Amino acid sequence: MFKAARSGETTVEIIPGKGSGKLQKRVLAFLNQPHIKKLYERFETDPTNDGRVVVHLKS
Repeated sequence: MFKAARSGETTVEIIPGKGSGKLQKRVLAFLNQPHIKKLYERFETDPTNDGRVVVHLKS
């Protein structure tokens, strides 16, 4: 996330997979940390793929 934000990327895809959902919960908890929230505008789960989280970084 930090490297992508520094290099000017606009989105990052995190793929926790479709398993039991535990890893996705940890990914969402990570994204809700205050020092990480500063890096992005919003995030969303892909409506066509539950095992993918798309993070839209700040410009």
